[in-house]
Amino acid sequence: MIAAQFGTIIDSGFEWNGGVGDAANDSSKDKSKMNHTLALLLILNMHYYVLPALAVADSNRNVYIVYMGKRQHHDVELLTRTHHDMLATVLGSEETPKDSMVYSYRYGFSGFAAKMTKDQAQKLSKLPGVIHVTRNRFYKLQTTRSWDYLGLSSTSLSNLLNKSKMGNGVIIGLLDTAGIWPELEVFNDGNLGPIPSRWKGVCESGEHFDGAKACNRKLIGARYFVRGLEAAYGKPYNTTENDDYMSPRDSSGHGTHTSSIAGGSFVANASYDGLGFGTVRGGAPGARLAMYKVCWRLYGGVCADADVLKAFDEAINDGVDVLSVSLAADIPMYSEVDHRGSIPIGSFHAVAKGITVVCVAGNAGPRAETVQNTAPWILTVAASTVDRSFPTPITLGNNHTIIGQAMFTGEDTVSATLVYPEVSDLMAPRNCESLSSDDDWMEGKVVLCFASDYNQGLLDYGISSVKKAGGLGVIVSRSASNYFYSSLTNFPSVQVTYEIGTQILYYIRSTSNPQVMLSPSRTHIGKPVSTNVAYFSSRGPSSNAPAILKPDIAAPGVQILAAIPTFDETTNGAFAFLSGTSMATPHVSGIVALLKSLYQDWSPAAIKSAIITTALVSQESGGPIFAEGEPPKLADPFDFGGGIVNPNNAADPGLVYDMNTEDYVQYLCAMGHSNSDIFQLTEHPIVCPSKQPSLLDVNLPSITIPSLKKPTILTRTVTNVGPVNSKYKANIESTSGINIAVRPDTLIFTSKTKTVSFSVMITSTHNVNAGYYFGSLTWTDGVHVVRSPISVRTEVGESIS
Repeated sequence: MIAAQFGTIIDSGFEWNGGVGDAANDSSKDKSKMNHTLALLLILNMHYYVLPALAVADSNRNVYIVYMGKRQHHDVELLTRTHHDMLATVLGSEETPKDSMVYSYRYGFSGFAAKMTKDQAQKLSKLPGVIHVTRNRFYKLQTTRSWDYLGLSSTSLSNLLNKSKMGNGVIIGLLDTAGIWPELEVFNDGNLGPIPSRWKGVCESGEHFDGAKACNRKLIGARYFVRGLEAAYGKPYNTTENDDYMSPRDSSGHGTHTSSIAGGSFVANASYDGLGFGTVRGGAPGARLAMYKVCWRLYGGVCADADVLKAFDEAINDGVDVLSVSLAADIPMYSEVDHRGSIPIGSFHAVAKGITVVCVAGNAGPRAETVQNTAPWILTVAASTVDRSFPTPITLGNNHTIIGQAMFTGEDTVSATLVYPEVSDLMAPRNCESLSSDDDWMEGKVVLCFASDYNQGLLDYGISSVKKAGGLGVIVSRSASNYFYSSLTNFPSVQVTYEIGTQILYYIRSTSNPQVMLSPSRTHIGKPVSTNVAYFSSRGPSSNAPAILKPDIAAPGVQILAAIPTFDETTNGAFAFLSGTSMATPHVSGIVALLKSLYQDWSPAAIKSAIITTALVSQESGGPIFAEGEPPKLADPFDFGGGIVNPNNAADPGLVYDMNTEDYVQYLCAMGHSNSDIFQLTEHPIVCPSKQPSLLDVNLPSITIPSLKKPTILTRTVTNVGPVNSKYKANIESTSGINIAVRPDTLIFTSKTKTVSFSVMITSTHNVNAGYYFGSLTWTDGVHVVRSPISVRTEVGESIS
């Protein structure tokens, strides 16, 4: 699956580029791990799927999750006894609740996971207080520049970073795949005060993880959850066989990387072999971190539903303020009230407790309707690039120099004959993915090849084959994208566009002795490098609820340099470049922590609104933002939601579109869910209005109409969080044929009037079905700019003759 050390995940869009430093420990097991290929299969986004092979221990007994909704009292011990008593009523005489129970969910919601037969599960589902019983399922796995790029330089005294005291007092929980490597300098607790007194979590000991030593005032908690997986698998998880740790320790790098992005401490002079040199830190270096390891490297990486729900349950009780979640359901998705979706349910309870939940949008782009984690209470993050590149000179034998992109960190240039795999027109072209280590014609040469698609695993295999065959380097020609990688340490793998690749091929065919010189990569920051939405980032509209705009926001997620475990003591520095929406998500989580520190009484919806309505929709230079694809196009709300996150503006949004649990219930009613389905998420019985509410009236900081058949009026309510006496005027941007009117078009706020509602009428003059048209509604008082993206698709009925 992984072609070489520092390899690339197959079918994911996730990228590992980096070096790692000296081992923190010297146990024999650690050394075996250092020599093992870095199998990063459980890193990017987890995709939901059923693993039938796990039910091996007892074909009659499986793990079932019994969900009972909001807990009815606060005595957790009594709640646990209640769960055991309920389980006892359906078990046979030879079975005991203690042996069958896997987890008792006692904090954010009530329920339990237990091993039982299908008949027992059906009996349990009919008991009073039980909302549903479902079989345990599984999820499959899928910095030095970025913070300055986002305007959060540590040297500025006026930005959000310093206004919020770097997120001091805020606790970021990471519901992550791989755990954490606590000994790294990026998790040092220097200059941090006492742990917040509200913290109830623990630092759990386990294999090669001493909880008494691992945690400090930075990493204040660490847990791992595996019982749901083991119960389904039917035997203990073998960490030696799967190159893992039965503890919160990171076995692959993902959890350490994302944790350091969200809230890592300052580490100076960080780089990947000199590339990206600078100071590594998290977005909220004053915040505290808590790791919840929920995924394991069995069969390449799985996470059990029961374990994910238990992590949500414990994090809610532990006292986290932000949850950064790197898991995602696959397409097609379950609805928010479907008992087979643990993330919508777990996140609903977290948000109800005031915890902002930030999730990945996924890495299935650039195809439309691939965005994941679409519940309106979740802050869903797409991935964008930063203004940094790694130019790598390619000098041809005719003295013509071309600039490609790579992470070639060798100190010397590579000079060799340049070859291209010419074949007969009757044969299939030899693209990069088809190169083999048996191709002895590559020995001692630099190879030019053309990539056929964006399957990173196959492309990585082809590049590795060049090296194994004795090749000295490879020039990869592919569609224009900032997404490139260096799968092999100090092996030149230079990316160019198809256009440039064709020019190089013309040179090869024009001479009998084509030569090339590849020079080491350098780091370039700023113009002319532009910001784009990453090729791999999943796109909207939401297939689950098209009227709810997703993703919500975009943040840096390409070539992000951050900390990794020190697996290999032969390499330099414990830092690596990784790409994916998993890297974008902790960027937003760190920003949420800063906002939470500054505005402790803001709801998750208010924070989400502030981030969306203040985002950037153009380059700093004023030019447009593009979305990478085939071909690239101007970015729209389905690519980046409100835009590229702009933390300093989010700290002073002026107005926010606020929501609470009742608003989310109205959304579920508007989706057509039954009272009983919605009740499973709420504390009190629900009765939806007899007239179904409109999805268009959900008080989101965006407007999306997937089917405009006639003039449509919708409402929104804004809350003033700026100067008490304020006056805002509406500004409309729309495209030809889409007419937008706002009433009133002026909003006046005083000490007595803090919230104001308004209506928006949208009409269309188009008489054919077409794609979406985009615009915006912006409220401004001359200082604040509160922008809501608008997406409209006209739908005209078709007659059948």
